[in-house]
Amino acid sequence: MEIPKRYNFKDVEEELYNEWERKGLFKSNPKSDKRPYTIFMPPPNITGIVHMGHVLDNTIQDILIRAKRMQGYEVLWQPGIDHAGIATQNVVEKKLSAEGKTRFEVGRDEFVKMVWKWREKYGDIILKQLRKLGVSCDWSRVKFTMDEDMSKAVFTAFKMLYDKGLIYKGKRIINWCPRCGTALSDDEVEYVEESSHLWYIKYPLTTDGQRFVVVATTRPETYLGDTAIAVHPEDERYKDIIGEEVILPLVDWDRDGVSPAIPVIADEAVDPKFGTGAVKVTPAHDPVDFEIGRRHKLPVITVLDEKGYINKNGGKFAGLERYEARKKIVKELTDAGYMDKIEDYNHSVGTCYRCHTVIEPYISNQWFVRMKPLAEPAIEAVRTNKIDIIPEFEKKIYFNWLTNVRDWCISRQIWWGHRIPVYVCADCGEMVVSQDKVEKCPSCGSTNVKQEEDVLDTWFSSWLWPMSTLGWPSDTEYLRKFYPSDVLVTGWDILFFWVARMIMAGLFFKGEEPFKKVYLHGIVRDEKHRKFSKSLGNSPDPLDLIDKYGADGVRISMMLLTPEGQDITFSRERMETGRNFANKIWNAARYILLNLEDTWIVNINKIIDSLTPADKWILSKLTHTVNDVTAKLDKFDFHGSAQILYNFFWKEFCDFYLETVKHRQDKEIAMSVATYTLLTFLKVLHPFMPFITEEIYKHLPIANKKTSIMIEDWPTPAFLFEKDEALWDTVVELVFKIRELRGEFNIPKKEWVYLLENDSEAYEVFKRDHGIQHLSLCKLSDEPLNNFKTVIFAGGKEFIIAIKNFDRIKEVERTQKEMQSITQLVNKMQTRLNNKEFLSKAPEEIVAKQRNKLADLTEKLKKLQLHLERIAENG
Repeated sequence: MEIPKRYNFKDVEEELYNEWERKGLFKSNPKSDKRPYTIFMPPPNITGIVHMGHVLDNTIQDILIRAKRMQGYEVLWQPGIDHAGIATQNVVEKKLSAEGKTRFEVGRDEFVKMVWKWREKYGDIILKQLRKLGVSCDWSRVKFTMDEDMSKAVFTAFKMLYDKGLIYKGKRIINWCPRCGTALSDDEVEYVEESSHLWYIKYPLTTDGQRFVVVATTRPETYLGDTAIAVHPEDERYKDIIGEEVILPLVDWDRDGVSPAIPVIADEAVDPKFGTGAVKVTPAHDPVDFEIGRRHKLPVITVLDEKGYINKNGGKFAGLERYEARKKIVKELTDAGYMDKIEDYNHSVGTCYRCHTVIEPYISNQWFVRMKPLAEPAIEAVRTNKIDIIPEFEKKIYFNWLTNVRDWCISRQIWWGHRIPVYVCADCGEMVVSQDKVEKCPSCGSTNVKQEEDVLDTWFSSWLWPMSTLGWPSDTEYLRKFYPSDVLVTGWDILFFWVARMIMAGLFFKGEEPFKKVYLHGIVRDEKHRKFSKSLGNSPDPLDLIDKYGADGVRISMMLLTPEGQDITFSRERMETGRNFANKIWNAARYILLNLEDTWIVNINKIIDSLTPADKWILSKLTHTVNDVTAKLDKFDFHGSAQILYNFFWKEFCDFYLETVKHRQDKEIAMSVATYTLLTFLKVLHPFMPFITEEIYKHLPIANKKTSIMIEDWPTPAFLFEKDEALWDTVVELVFKIRELRGEFNIPKKEWVYLLENDSEAYEVFKRDHGIQHLSLCKLSDEPLNNFKTVIFAGGKEFIIAIKNFDRIKEVERTQKEMQSITQLVNKMQTRLNNKEFLSKAPEEIVAKQRNKLADLTEKLKKLQLHLERIAENG
């Protein structure tokens, strides 16, 4: 059969993908009688480009979809894209800024039009990039969270929640991003460790100006809004001053009518072990302080504006940016003698998940969703295993978050997104919540109706994703066929942002769980275990990797790197494993095809009586491989599945079975078994490496071939020959042990080693079976040889190997010389890796290679030492 000598993925992948799309092989059919299998793609942001997290996430989904498609399911892999409110608005605002304009200058309507134009031009780049990976989702059904039907779902959901009393507007402490100018939910705050200080400020008592209450704080600038000092009611140090007042140092101006003389109060929320045990209470700028303030009916004084500048309540500090104000306040407190001391202090600081600006706890009038009533059914769904979260340990985290869930702030002070569907009549004050646009006041008939300015949190549309993409709130055939989905695949880092909320939404709006299983994979990190980021410059470009190693190479490499539930340490060197594996598969397939006759493609059952023990062994191994991979895929063990496929093909099929085939006389039987094994293997490998499996499949001269391997039936081989398999396991182990021995003793290919007579059945098989004698491994000897002898074990049996004309002294000298050379190299590399200058200046890849090489050399030294010990033992 004609097949190119080398596999060039660049000539294959794009052409095959276009062919799959032309043939409509990815499309789903809601009218099908087949059992449905559904996955919803986590919608990437329209601002995004493919990163390694997308590669991992979408490869896993594609493996599941392709396998289930071959197993006879009617599959729907629903793709789509998220409008990403804050991120997208930031992108377009930067574009405006480059033109010297602001969004306020162009106005809301014009700005939103600009965002839509940007979306039309750039918004689906990431989906085009995902095609390079080979993903087989139904591209005819791409959904965008701002599409008209998707918006209808959002507004319907808002009204349903409002009508049930689960949405309200209230003045509460929220997370505010001064850079983005909007509120954030608790889950949108990323905490980072910061090296800062604890400032100990002295507050003088009004009754005794020489007596002070010392308070430790990480945010001295907010002391301008203090309305109390709080201590624990059982703290003996302060019991005598509870109820007294202290003076805010340096403050001698009006703060919205609140005096700078503030009370000392007792509250159990205070931690007596923090700082001095006395804390400042600033209700407008701290969530804990806000609750303390409510309990004690304290005034609420805001001292920061929406951009993070001190407002009029800050008196002489008004107009200063928050960190500039901090510096000035600290200096003045110090100069005036009110700073007791300053200590170094490390603590977690909340930052905006989009722009990484430090967020401000800020009192603001916002829209909220009451979460407790929604959380309780979601907890029960996982507790009763209606939804299974994998890995198991993530359930505890899920339960903990939902048990302690706070109300969700859903309003955002931006323009790009779903505008909150609340309308207020400017004439009579009537408020209307409606999923349809309100033009006229239902109460007074006025057309002077204004819609709420804020938009909804992006996640408010995303939590409806499993329903809205299928047509909800309408009753569509897609919704009836494919809801609920079978599994959600995503990273553990959005368990709260998205996964938990989708479960709540599905149960509330649809009365049914949105998916049966949740598989949470790890995060891809660099070799120093850091998250990939542009600022660190450690993010590999997946498209460059695909261009260098091929999509199949990248996909299988990622699976070989991916342990269940754990973060993945990425390595470019490991990508070569996948590319080399693809080449191995191609070369093996080419050998088979070049030695194949059409008439040899037969049903294995028809030649069952002609099979040799080696044939039966490989067929048994093939059956185990398919069964094990199938079982592991059902358990979401992608790493284990990939490892099984890799080991079977490389070691058992190529390194052993095909080597025996080359020396077989019964070519028809041997090549028929080899071809059957190859075809079956390609089918089960297809979900992992779709391109090369399809290309080889096209070349195979098999009967009843389908238009694509993608729609072939999943293999179910049932060839188990236990006795032959066990026997040949020993023979194979013996072969590999002899190969290792030859390498250890540096025995040239032309020279023989001798396997001495053994009373085991494996020895007899090894002795008689075709082809083995021709592997340049050894000769068999019925007579003891007076040569160097050593023992190897295979299948629990002892085999004696003799090496003829072995010069023990020469071998010891050679080994010691090699060890000396390696030791010198190891010492040199250790010196380099202990050099701080080298570590700071050398690229990460170079350092990683050096460390890997050092580990390899150290391991080689150990093996050489064992080699010397073996020589000594057999002297």
